[in-house]
Amino acid sequence: MKSIYLCGFMGCGKTHIGKKLSKRLSMPFVDLDSYIVKKEKRSIPEIFEQCGEPYFRQLEADCLQELNEGYIVATGGGTLINKNSAKYANSHGITVFLDARFPVCYGRIKDDKNRPLVVNNTREELYKIFLNRRSIYKKAALITVKAEGTSFEITSSVIEKIKEFNDGSKGI
Repeated sequence: MKSIYLCGFMGCGKTHIGKKLSKRLSMPFVDLDSYIVKKEKRSIPEIFEQCGEPYFRQLEADCLQELNEGYIVATGGGTLINKNSAKYANSHGITVFLDARFPVCYGRIKDDKNRPLVVNNTREELYKIFLNRRSIYKKAALITVKAEGTSFEITSSVIEKIKEFNDGSKGI
């Protein structure tokens, strides 16, 4: 089976829903940010500070392509803003945009010191980033799911939309 790539803004629930999908679909789960931290042996803030955001984005793209097919992948919030990464994800699986409202995302991330974009931007600046990325996610993803309700409801919606998508295409 091909991979399922979850995308969306920071705090939309990619990791949480990814773990739930992993259990329900019996597929291994990978959080791309955790994968990068383990590989680099340093935190994301350290990578940003020592090498800059462009380096991190390239690392993100490279690590995405290191994963074999058959995973549920929680991409980083910026992974699919890279058109090549989005193209890769859609050619090796199916991308699902978890569309959460900004106040929900912000409430989850506002005090997270492990997110360089949160630490270095105001709420208003994050909202602008959110709006910009939201349009990119919508274009990049093959499926959009409203990330509202319980984790069971969201997970069920993802599974249902993947089945509908597969019924109308070659499948994953």
